[in-house]
Amino acid sequence: MPRVILLVAYHVFKESVRDKVLYNLVLFATLMISASYLVGQLTAGQDIKIIKDLGLAASAVFGLFIAVFIGVGLVWKEVDRRSVYNVLVKPLRRHHFIVGKFIGLALTLLVNLAVMATAVYLVLAVMAWTQPALANAAMVDAPVVDPNLLKAFLLIYVQLLVVTALALFFSTFSSPMLSAALTFGLYVVGHFNADLAHFENVVKSRAAAQLARALYYLLPNLAPFDIKTAVVHGQAVPAGYLLLTSGYGLLYAAAVLGLAMLVFARRDFK
Repeated sequence: MPRVILLVAYHVFKESVRDKVLYNLVLFATLMISASYLVGQLTAGQDIKIIKDLGLAASAVFGLFIAVFIGVGLVWKEVDRRSVYNVLVKPLRRHHFIVGKFIGLALTLLVNLAVMATAVYLVLAVMAWTQPALANAAMVDAPVVDPNLLKAFLLIYVQLLVVTALALFFSTFSSPMLSAALTFGLYVVGHFNADLAHFENVVKSRAAAQLARALYYLLPNLAPFDIKTAVVHGQAVPAGYLLLTSGYGLLYAAAVLGLAMLVFARRDFK
């Protein structure tokens, strides 16, 4: 990997670490995860599951906010500040610039997701330590400090990489507000993408059914990344499923990143 890509990624990571919005989101996510302990106290017999479910959900939601709000400004900020002119006159190819931005934000997300995962495990460990009777009852389905939660965190991370690639793609040609709206829109649609595959069963128009089928293959299918319910209830998630879903997510992110590089390469900054 060219050294210039790593330099761009390092500067994105450093700038993200300095961003107060990032600190606020991570702090709020950690508080939400900690608060799940209190919520769990209100649900007799389901305490551990509630904590796991809320912990994973909070990590996914706040990871999404970080990916979108930082991702949509990665290229736009450079153009708005006109610092992109100083960057592009250096021995740096445009696609290296895009790849470096993506890797920098991917590293930021990895660190922040690790912080949120640690918070979830700490809350579960405290629960197991302070209330051993409830912990023993919960272990019928899965261990309290369940290593399988990492499977859910893995797919949350890959899903965030897809979202990051989408946010970066939109930031190459539109404003942050429009980019955020489009990225959030695709995120929501992505979780209902599977319905498009069966659209022909509810419409009579052949053209509409073919359009729905085309959108099914074109838009991201994000529902398979959500295995929170299976993990929380101790259901098995095969390694093959993790590999297949992760591979799909990485390939989709790579394809979107390729489009972002193509758009950025053709953009005229004069």
